[in-house]
Amino acid sequence: MHKPLLVTDFLDRARRHYADEEAVVATTGERFTYAELGERADRFSAALEQRGIEKGDRVAVLDPNTHYHLEAAYGIMQLGAIHAPLNYRLTPDDYVYLLNDAGVKAIYADYEYADKIEEVRDEVPTETFITNDPDAVSGDWEDFEEVLADSDPDAYERPEMSEDEIITINYTSGTTGDPKGVCRTHRTEALHAQLVTIHHEISDDDVYLWTLPMFHVNGWGHIYAITGMGAKHVCTRGVDVEQIYGAINEEDVSFLCCAPTVLSMLGDYRDENDVSTTGDNPMRVTAAGAAPPEAVIQMVEEDFGWHFRQLYGATETGPLISTSATRRLIDEDSQDRFSLKKRQGISPLATEVDVVDEEGNSVPWDDETIGEIVVRGNQVMDSYWEKPDETEEAFSGRRDGWYHTGDLAVVNEVGMVSIQDRDKDIIISGGENISSIELEDTLFEHEAVSEVAVIPAPSEEWGETPKAFIVPQNGDPDEPGVTVDELVEFSRENLANYKTVRRIEFVDELPTTATGKVQKFELREEEWEDEDQMVGQG
Repeated sequence: MHKPLLVTDFLDRARRHYADEEAVVATTGERFTYAELGERADRFSAALEQRGIEKGDRVAVLDPNTHYHLEAAYGIMQLGAIHAPLNYRLTPDDYVYLLNDAGVKAIYADYEYADKIEEVRDEVPTETFITNDPDAVSGDWEDFEEVLADSDPDAYERPEMSEDEIITINYTSGTTGDPKGVCRTHRTEALHAQLVTIHHEISDDDVYLWTLPMFHVNGWGHIYAITGMGAKHVCTRGVDVEQIYGAINEEDVSFLCCAPTVLSMLGDYRDENDVSTTGDNPMRVTAAGAAPPEAVIQMVEEDFGWHFRQLYGATETGPLISTSATRRLIDEDSQDRFSLKKRQGISPLATEVDVVDEEGNSVPWDDETIGEIVVRGNQVMDSYWEKPDETEEAFSGRRDGWYHTGDLAVVNEVGMVSIQDRDKDIIISGGENISSIELEDTLFEHEAVSEVAVIPAPSEEWGETPKAFIVPQNGDPDEPGVTVDELVEFSRENLANYKTVRRIEFVDELPTTATGKVQKFELREEEWEDEDQMVGQG
């Protein structure tokens, strides 16, 4: 039997079996059951249909992690319209590009961000504008609650949908050129959510805290997985460390996902405040992006009492490519577990991940030979929105037909992948390859270092040389509590001489994305603005 895989199945299942169970703890203090969440989504579907939205139309959502985002997303998708979540940290000019590129017909925008859309309203094709607090927004915006109240939840007609039809467009960060819209179908979303459910061990009694942005590749699929399992969503308005601890204790949170920087923030807050790191439920956390230093993982497991796992992925892959959630491959009683858990890990079910050399051959599992990570699986994107050339490029190169990540990695004897660098972040100094990640991990071990990013800097002698941008532990870049010479010597004592960091700049903060990923390209552009080209072409 063939049954189409549709993203609407997730909420349908929760309404069918968990109707009276609490589904959402809202940032407004309200609580909704799955029956109530479903009805609100139905009302939004009906409201969009009344405003002319049809199957295939693009509808944008600009919202932090509130219940409105969940309701809007399912309301959009139940019509067969395409959910286009937007990064709320962008500028009005960014939204002009995105809304025009996707041809967005309607938008729901949270009151805190709606003015960014209002500013460029006449420059975009959007006709319907809805917010959750029109009194706080300039211009003519409809009120979300009034829109729902005026809609009949039984009035909309759910169209017939195919699993191969596009249902979401997630925009990449656009670190090189314009952002690209990653097209994801019902099938890619549904299968990815099932993989997340399995490998994150999500169950119906989970209490999930939203610290990861819902806009980020649909919250790594958790808008589907948590819902479909009938678990509980605890919503937030971004990352507030005090509120995170409050929610963990008050709501008995069992699971959260975040960037490594959030874990460091939680650790710093705990050092200065008397807080409990768990409620009545045992806690687990998944981090993604650059792997946190081993000291952070050790803090999370030994001081917080949480179970840690690393996720590796990309917007184009849903994002799950691999995970260190490998209980049989990691001895939980061994000190080696921290170095293993920070690895990107092994592929999930029904996914092929390989590390290949420039000829497309698999590198040996010797934990030394570097190659590029390539992947193919059911969760990988369909295409880039209206960008056929970029789509073809993403699936060609060292091994045609596989998605090319641009990440350079090694593989250990049991097949656990460990990223050494981005292709553009590797430092080529005097012909030697130096991993910026290895340098960052080393410098982070120094007690005076809070955050660090290492990039290649121009060198007349070596072509490139490592430069570290460091946020000092005391927060004062003018009086950081440590000298450049001391940190240079510290790296020399812990690394081969050719890997020693040569230059250091103390800063207030590092540039990051909404998910906490350090935007090294900004640091590289500033460092190399007076040069003709980079040695490594990063």
